[in-house]
Amino acid sequence: MSVFAGLVHDLADLLQPLFGAGAAAAAVVLFTALVRLLLHPLSRAAARGQKARAALRPRIDELRRRHARDPEKLQRAVLALHTEAKVSPLSGCLPSLAQVPAFFLLYHLFTDGSDAGLMDHRLFAAPLGGTWSDALGSGGPLGGAGLVYAGLFAVVGVVAAAGYRLTRRAVADQPAAPPDGTPGAVAALGRVTPFLSFFTLVTVAVVPLAAALYVVTSTAWGVAERAVLYR
Repeated sequence: MSVFAGLVHDLADLLQPLFGAGAAAAAVVLFTALVRLLLHPLSRAAARGQKARAALRPRIDELRRRHARDPEKLQRAVLALHTEAKVSPLSGCLPSLAQVPAFFLLYHLFTDGSDAGLMDHRLFAAPLGGTWSDALGSGGPLGGAGLVYAGLFAVVGVVAAAGYRLTRRAVADQPAAPPDGTPGAVAALGRVTPFLSFFTLVTVAVVPLAAALYVVTSTAWGVAERAVLYR
C-alpha cells in the first residue's frame, strides 16, 4: 500500500501545475488510463476472440441441427470446434478481471485513513475519500459536493447508454443458443446483459469518490475501446 500511495502522490505532484487542488483526482484518472493501457493487449485478444466466435456461428448452428437430440454430443462437438479454432470463451472476461486488484487498492487507499494527505484532496468541493451519501448529508444534492456527483452521474449516464448500444449489438452477434440446447436461458441473458452497463451508476453512488473516478474512467475507456476494436 505504501508503494501504491507513493505512486498516487508522485502522479499528483506531477499534475499539480496543471490541475492545482484537483491534482490528486487527475492522478486517479491518469492512473486508471495507465492501467487500461497496460491491459490493452488483453482487450485486443478479447475482441479477436469475439469475432472468431461470431465467425463460428454458422458452423455451430449446423452442429446444433445435426445433434439436436443429443445435447451431450452437441456440447462435445462445439467444444472441439472452439479448440480447433483456438477460441476461448473466457477471453472476454480477462480485461475486467485483471482490473480488480487496481480497483481494490484504490478503494482501500481512500477508505482506511492511513494516508491523511490523500484523504484531504478534493475534486472541486467533494473529498476524494467521501461518498455520495456524505455529499447529500453535508449540503444536499445542490450543494458543492452534490453537484460534483450530479456531473459524475451525467457522465456515467452517457457512457452507460453508449455501452448499452454496443452490448446489444454484441449480444445480437452471438449464437442464439448455447451448446446444451437451452435457448431460453440465453435469450433471458441476452435481454439482461445490455442493462449491466447502467450498474456503474450504483457503483459510483456507493464507493468513495476516488474509486468512483476509477470506475467512470475505466468504463469510458472500455466503451471507446470496444467501439474501435469491435467495429
